[in-house]
Amino acid sequence: MTTELIDDLLAGEHRALARVITKIENRAPGYRELVSQLHEHTGHADVVGITGSPGAGKSTLVDKMAAEYRDQGLTVGVIAIDPSSPFTGGAVLGDRIRMASNTGDMDVFFRSMSARGSLGGLSTATTDAVKALDAFGKDKIIIETVGAGQNEIDIVKMADTVAVLVPPGSGDDVQMLKAGILEIADLFVVNKADLEGAHRTVQELKEMIQYRDGGMPARVGHHGASAGGFDRPEEDTANGDDEDAWVPPIVEAVAKDSEGVQDVLDALGDHREHLATSGELETQARMRYAEEIRTLLREDTSALLEAEIEHRGGLDQYAERVRDRETDPYSVSDELLAPLEECLEENRE
Repeated sequence: MTTELIDDLLAGEHRALARVITKIENRAPGYRELVSQLHEHTGHADVVGITGSPGAGKSTLVDKMAAEYRDQGLTVGVIAIDPSSPFTGGAVLGDRIRMASNTGDMDVFFRSMSARGSLGGLSTATTDAVKALDAFGKDKIIIETVGAGQNEIDIVKMADTVAVLVPPGSGDDVQMLKAGILEIADLFVVNKADLEGAHRTVQELKEMIQYRDGGMPARVGHHGASAGGFDRPEEDTANGDDEDAWVPPIVEAVAKDSEGVQDVLDALGDHREHLATSGELETQARMRYAEEIRTLLREDTSALLEAEIEHRGGLDQYAERVRDRETDPYSVSDELLAPLEECLEENRE
């Protein structure tokens, strides 16, 4: 059944793609085998992340971007991350109409997914869904996130290029960007640029890009800073003059009227070319896979430990012993991890 489903997906069957992503999102039996077999067919798509504060017009821009890409003959996959329902874990806004300009176009595949309480607003399932779209053959994959904030930097773990949307006249939003989003932006888009305050917002962003920490040039963009938990060589993270460093452009757009959308695509294309010519594309891929492995190890190890704790009668008994001062949390952790450590030592070459 798995082989047949994969064959259908690779053959361009949209129904098979939808079924695979459903299995991935639900963590259905066999989903890991599916993703493992799809991996060898990935690595061809251009993955773009779109983030920004609520009301910045992310969905509208994504809609227009997809339409422009289709006019160029490119196929598009869109994953929109929505807030999770506290009751079902599903996407609260999953049934909303987003892709009005692309309704009925089978070469624009749209999927709304739940953040599932992930710290960074993105779940592990999203990473796997991107792989499914990549293996399917989508030229462009766009990930639209819940909002913007320090936790949103997880998007760098799966996007080649990150565009941050900023509404005009949003002094508070620009100040918020300094808290962390600045570090992941490869492109700033001042959307709704026909509104009052747009020029001031552009100027504020220019100042942010040019200066930081008492006048030092800012290292911005997830290719040029240690963002999202990635470990980079020391020479890559140091501030200083770097003629090859990418300076995030600022594009003004009115997405609802399709104004400036092509400028956004041009800037995204320029950044993609920069990554390819500088070698950063391969570096990003290596870091991305390393982080994915770390994430899976954490999740799988946690699941193993939870099963072992349940087998021993549950965590409450340990908590009770800690409360009674019979032991302490560190000792409990050492006790539970001891069998795993012993097993690893026995199998170590």
